[in-house]
Amino acid sequence: MATSEFARLPGFRDFPPEDFALRSHVQESWRRVSRRYGFLEYDGPPLEPLELYVEKSGEEIVGQLYNFVDKGDRAIAMRPEMTPSLARILGDRSRGMSKPIRWFSMPQLFRYERQQRGRLREHFQWNVDIVGEDGVAADAEVLAVAIDGLRELGLSAADFAARVSDRRLLSALLRVVGVTEDRLPAAFAVIDKIERLPGEKAAELLRSEARLDPEQIATLHDMLDTRGLDDLAARFGDHAEVAPELQRMREYVETLEAMGLGPYVTVDLRIVRGLAYYTGIVFELFDRKGELRAICGGGRYDRLLELVGGEPLPAVGFGMGDVVLGELLADRGLVPQYERSVDYFIVPVTPEQRPEALRIAHVLRDRGHGVVYALRDQAVGRQMKAAAKEGAQTVLLLGPDDVARGCVVARDMSTGEERDIPLSELA
Repeated sequence: MATSEFARLPGFRDFPPEDFALRSHVQESWRRVSRRYGFLEYDGPPLEPLELYVEKSGEEIVGQLYNFVDKGDRAIAMRPEMTPSLARILGDRSRGMSKPIRWFSMPQLFRYERQQRGRLREHFQWNVDIVGEDGVAADAEVLAVAIDGLRELGLSAADFAARVSDRRLLSALLRVVGVTEDRLPAAFAVIDKIERLPGEKAAELLRSEARLDPEQIATLHDMLDTRGLDDLAARFGDHAEVAPELQRMREYVETLEAMGLGPYVTVDLRIVRGLAYYTGIVFELFDRKGELRAICGGGRYDRLLELVGGEPLPAVGFGMGDVVLGELLADRGLVPQYERSVDYFIVPVTPEQRPEALRIAHVLRDRGHGVVYALRDQAVGRQMKAAAKEGAQTVLLLGPDDVARGCVVARDMSTGEERDIPLSELA
């Protein structure tokens, strides 16, 4: 049967060793940073009840999922995101846990979406969440983890920036502009995509959906173009409902500046995060050149746990996918060069030395070393070529004369230097 009949599904990836090495490099960096901040790792099943996602995002989410009815007549989905699973897991046990809860995970997620650069139908995602703390310090801590996760991979403030906003601040400013309470969701929806819309189309939507007149639309654009908190305070800080929201945002930015992360942070009110379950500070990380999709997104979601049956707990977190990040690392020349490597390659000169070679190999493996040898009898030259191909650091040569005098010959493959190692050291 032709192998083309079993082609890889569109939007999915294979991970041969050279590609798996990059995935491991990224995930190990994520794990190191998470643990430095005191987060504990968790995971959940790749299949969840479909209703878990419908409850959070509405019926329209179903068209973006891999879903089916199982043999028990249950509606099932392959998980498209991790936060609902986190909410479900904590819903069963959070009441007995000390707060705040600091958890992270690196699940593989699945979405039936159109493929494009930086977006596939599966990806691995770093999820970091703090649950049970409503203070600004938790918001700043979560963003600091995300920034440090990229710094750990060699990226700097010249490569990426965090664009931060607050839905509560934006709501207060929109009310000042003239958006009525019932039109806030429509205004948020337009602002969420305003950078991707032609000017006339954005104005048309703001007129029809948010019911704004031309003067209000001009004020709104001027407000969205304002980056500094001082400028926002000068223009809108006298409004009673705006002032406390500005103060919260200022505390957030100052906390990050105290950590030394100020150069990575830009206040940008156009960041609203399209998902309606966000309730406060939100952020997205982008490459400085603006060539890629968002690297990471997150924010505060204080009602989600309650929505899926848990206790009402404040929460803040983010998700960072590996696909866009891999593109950015490649663009910046930060993908580590893949090289095969093993500590030892053992070369028995004749078949009679094979039992001793097997014994030594197991001793070294028990000590934690990587050891390879030819799986069938071969000439020494062929074994040495295999050792070079495996990237062996040291070759151990076992010849009849060497074994007779109680030693093996260790050859350093980088320098060619040789030395004897007594067999007693390999007992």
